[in-house]
Amino acid sequence: MAELSSPQKRKRSGGRAGHAGRRGSALIEQAPWTLPINRDRPTEPMSEEGVARMHNAAMRILEEIGIEFLNPEALDILKAAGCTVSGENVRMGRDMVMELVAKAPDQFTLTPRNPDRQITIGGGHILFGNVSSPPNYWDLEIGRKVSGTREQCRNLLKLTQYFNCIHFAGGYPVEPVDIHASVRHLDVLYDKLTLTDKVMHAYSLGPERVEDVMEMVRIASGLTHEEFDASPRMYTNINSTSPLKHDWPMLDGWMRMARRGQGLVVTPFTLAGAMAPVTMAGAVAQSLAEGLAAVVLAQIINPGAPCVIGTFTSNVDMKSGAPAFGTPEYMRATQMTGQMARFYGLPVRSSGVCAANVPDGQAMWETEHSLWAAIQSGTNMVYHAAGWLEGGLIASPEKFIMDCEVLNQLIRYMDPDIWDTSDDALAIDTIAEVGPNGHFFGCQHTQDRYTTAFYQPFLSDWKNYEAWEAAGGVWTVERAHHMYKAIVNEFEAPPMDDAIHEELQAFVAKRKEEGGAPTDF
Repeated sequence: MAELSSPQKRKRSGGRAGHAGRRGSALIEQAPWTLPINRDRPTEPMSEEGVARMHNAAMRILEEIGIEFLNPEALDILKAAGCTVSGENVRMGRDMVMELVAKAPDQFTLTPRNPDRQITIGGGHILFGNVSSPPNYWDLEIGRKVSGTREQCRNLLKLTQYFNCIHFAGGYPVEPVDIHASVRHLDVLYDKLTLTDKVMHAYSLGPERVEDVMEMVRIASGLTHEEFDASPRMYTNINSTSPLKHDWPMLDGWMRMARRGQGLVVTPFTLAGAMAPVTMAGAVAQSLAEGLAAVVLAQIINPGAPCVIGTFTSNVDMKSGAPAFGTPEYMRATQMTGQMARFYGLPVRSSGVCAANVPDGQAMWETEHSLWAAIQSGTNMVYHAAGWLEGGLIASPEKFIMDCEVLNQLIRYMDPDIWDTSDDALAIDTIAEVGPNGHFFGCQHTQDRYTTAFYQPFLSDWKNYEAWEAAGGVWTVERAHHMYKAIVNEFEAPPMDDAIHEELQAFVAKRKEEGGAPTDF
């Protein structure tokens, strides 16, 4: 494990200095906190005619087929705005859709309790979030898939805070099934708000959970209700129930968050051949229609509400029906959705995903394929960027650390220093100094840039086979496991003002006493 320099001190909420997941004398070397900007030209598979045809298909779905809104309040709002409502089916004209979608900003900020961790969604930024929502957990020590616990969830949250390449805290990094579902959101959000100071997520699963999380984020940030509502402080993500449905609890949370101006991400989960047409074009068109319908609802409620359109379109194994991720189809669907998101002027969300069951070669190449698709598509928010296995059914700390290795390399790839063509970077004088018979190791130009010239991996020290074998021959997943244990054992939570902490604890205790949230809808 690499020995690293002292961590940078930063100002935190409460006016105190602290460390982002300190590891004492054995910190993992990583890039400083930054919001990377993707300056590459996006990959756009569709021609101008193809974009027009895709848009027309999405509009025809909205106009002629309609989307089912399984929420009476949403139906009333949409009907009053001029949509055609028949039972739970809602159809809307393309002119109305385009007028309302245009009200959503193409860029916005999300400010957590530590303002130094503010992130910008859109504007070329590409930001990475932790694995979210798996019911199961796997690590090298346990050696098998087990149901998630609060302790495992807390440990994954510590990794979320520790790594600078993770920009926002998504949903529960593993579902802690040892906590009753009625109060699970209270305990996990308390853990999230005390173990991390990054942007928070709320599950839209009925009114109590969303309202509780908004109040907890407000308290942790030391804000009045007016200050909380004045700018986005957190976000939610909803999934349509493909094909062509939005369910009651997710719509309820979506509307509550829209009214208070918080971040809104809609991500249809469309698997071609199962919940969408088997062709990528048909699956993407359906996904766009489902997502745009939710954006329309948000803009009717609160014009200018910050919205992100997401993609989770992939294919299935047609022999077994199992989801496949990191495939060529997934990559192209992500690129196509990014192309359409720019057409609609909306930020876009995609994911870092795989179908592998353990953190092996398959896990890494499938995840990296999906991460490259995120870069190529112009994605702004990458969910599940670290820790995801088995199509979202398993969270793994070793996979989390292995993914962060890749994320650090991708962030370095986007660093403009690499393609700097200034006179200093072109180094003609240095080339002349070294000449045809020298080397560049010892020249001043190299020495001045020795520590910043290249990304230094923390999971490999680039030994040859003999040196690696002599050192014990530790496999990558074993190294990742040791790093995970060291980070967790020496983790230092970011500071929180004592009065704010007490208020947060009191709110959690009060809501638990009241029974928390219902477990049926």
